[in-house]
Amino acid sequence: MPISRWIKDAKLSFARLPVGGAALEGPVYVYRDPWKGDAEQGARLVAGRFRFDRQDYDLPRGKWERGPWPEPAKQWLHSFAWLRDLRALGSDDARLTARALVGDWLAHPPTDPLVKDACVTGGRLSSWLANHEFCLASADRKLQQKLMERMLVEGRTIAALLPLEPQGWRGLTALRGLLAAALAMPDHSGFMTRFLRYLPFEIERLILPDGVVIERSPEAQYQTARELAEMSVMFRTAHSSVPPVLDMALDRVCPVLRAMRHGDGGLAVFNGSGERYSAAVEDVLALGSRQKLIAPAMPQGKFTRLALGKSLLLVDSGPPASAGYDRTAHAGTLSFEFSNQRHRLFVNCGSAQTGAWEQALRASASHTVLVADGLSSSDFGLNGHVTRRPAHVTCEHQTSGEAHWLDLSHDGYHPPLGVKWTRRLYLGADGEDLRGQEVLEGERETPFALRFHIHPDVRVTRDDEDIILQVGGMIWRFRQKGGMLLLEDDVYLARGRREATKQIVIASLRKVVPVVEKPETESADKPDDVKPETPKPETPPTKPLQTVSQTVTWLLERIPE
Repeated sequence: MPISRWIKDAKLSFARLPVGGAALEGPVYVYRDPWKGDAEQGARLVAGRFRFDRQDYDLPRGKWERGPWPEPAKQWLHSFAWLRDLRALGSDDARLTARALVGDWLAHPPTDPLVKDACVTGGRLSSWLANHEFCLASADRKLQQKLMERMLVEGRTIAALLPLEPQGWRGLTALRGLLAAALAMPDHSGFMTRFLRYLPFEIERLILPDGVVIERSPEAQYQTARELAEMSVMFRTAHSSVPPVLDMALDRVCPVLRAMRHGDGGLAVFNGSGERYSAAVEDVLALGSRQKLIAPAMPQGKFTRLALGKSLLLVDSGPPASAGYDRTAHAGTLSFEFSNQRHRLFVNCGSAQTGAWEQALRASASHTVLVADGLSSSDFGLNGHVTRRPAHVTCEHQTSGEAHWLDLSHDGYHPPLGVKWTRRLYLGADGEDLRGQEVLEGERETPFALRFHIHPDVRVTRDDEDIILQVGGMIWRFRQKGGMLLLEDDVYLARGRREATKQIVIASLRKVVPVVEKPETESADKPDDVKPETPKPETPPTKPLQTVSQTVTWLLERIPE
C-alpha cells in the first residue's frame, strides 16, 4: 500500500472515533436552503417511497445500505438533498417524516465504501444545516446532541479525505459540507482553514480559462454554479466576507451557463444533461451572478454558439472530457442543437443515470450526428469512463455578420472503419436557413445513418420528398440530397420522463457488406497439408487504395406564412 494512502486511511480512522467531551447543543449558524424543492417528491417521501431517474423505490427504514437502489440513487438518498422536497410540501407530516428519517439514519450510519465518499458526506452535512430550522430545531435534546456529534465526525471525515481524487463538480459538494461544519461549529477552526486551503485548488482544476467546467456538460456547468452560489449564501448568512476566489469563479462560470441555454431558458442537452426548468436555472444565475453576461466564445471548453436573428445553433465541437472527468461524457462529438425563439427543433435525446437507457443515450445514435456502420465515435468501459475517443477534432468558424460558416471534423471512426467525418454547417437568412454538408472519407464505402432528432413539441409530417416541421405557428421544411430520406420513431428523455417523438434519418444509398475471406484451411480446392505458393517475383505491386468520398447535403428552411 502506498504510504500516502496509508496516512489518509489512518487519518480517516482517527476522524471517525467517537466524540468525547461536552455535547454540542446545536449549530451556531444555520442557513436556509436557497433552492426550491419538489412537493410531489415530498408527498411520496411521506408515503414511504421516492422517485429517482423515473423509477420508484421504498424508503430504507433502518436499512440504509441494503436496498434495490442503483448506486446513483443510493448516493442521492444518503445525501439528504430530498429534505428540501419535504420542506416544499411543508406539512406537519412532512416535518415529522424528515425528522424521523434523520433520526433513523443517525441510528444506522453507513460503513465502507460509502463512508469514504466525501461528496455524499458533504451533501448530507449541508442538507442537515440548511433544513435545520424546518425539521430539527424543534427536535428533542437527545436527537440534537446526537446530530451535532455526528456532524463533527462527518466534518472530520471530509477533512481527512482531502485532497480528493478528481470528482468533477461533485468535489465542490464535499467542500460545501466542510463549510457547513465550519459554520455549525466555528470553535473547530480547522474546518474553515481546510476549506479555504482546498477551495482554490478545486476551482483551478475544475474550471477552464474560458469558464467552461472541465466535464464539458451544461448540467455540470449548472451544478458548479449552484454549488458556488450556495457557498456564497452560507458566508453571507454567517456575516462573513465571501472569499474573492469564490466570487471570481462565479463570474467565470455564470456567463457560460447563460450561453448554454436555449430560448426557452432551459439547458442544451449535451453530455449527461437534461433541459431543467427555466426557473431553476434562473434561480442559480440570480444568486450567482451580478451581471447578465453571455460568454462570447468557449475556445477551451470547445462548444460553439451561433446566434442569428431569433435562432440559436449550439455545437459540441470538441472531444469528450479528459480522463477522470468523463464519467458522464457522451459519444456526441460534432452533434448540434437548433432552436428558434422559445422552440427547440433539432436536439439530442437526453440522458439517464441508471439502467439500460444510460448506455443507450450515451451512444452516437442518440445524437444529431452521422453514425458510421452503426458504431459510436467513442466507447465506454465498465466503469463508465471513455476508453476510445476521437484523437483529432477540428472546428473553424467564419462569419460575415449576416451568416455563419462552421467547418468541423473528427476521426473517431478511423480506428474501427478507416474513415473520417467532415461536417460543414451554414446558418444564414436571419437564422431561418440552416444547411449542412456531411462527408465521409475512407478507403471504401461505409454504410452510414445521418440522424436529426426532433423535439417532442414539434409536429412532424412528410410531404413527398420533404419533411415538414411545425412549431410555434411556424413551418419549416427539411430536404436532402445524396441519401435515402426516412422518418422514424424516436424517444426523448431530457424532461424527466420518456416522451415519444420522431427523428429524420438520411441513410446511405447502398448497404455495403464487407467481404470476409475464408482461411486457406477452409478451401475446397486445396488440401490442408498444401502450403500456398510463394508469389512470383514478376507479380506487379499492389496499387494503393483510392480515397472514397460519400457526401450528403441537407437544408432546413422556414417557409414564409
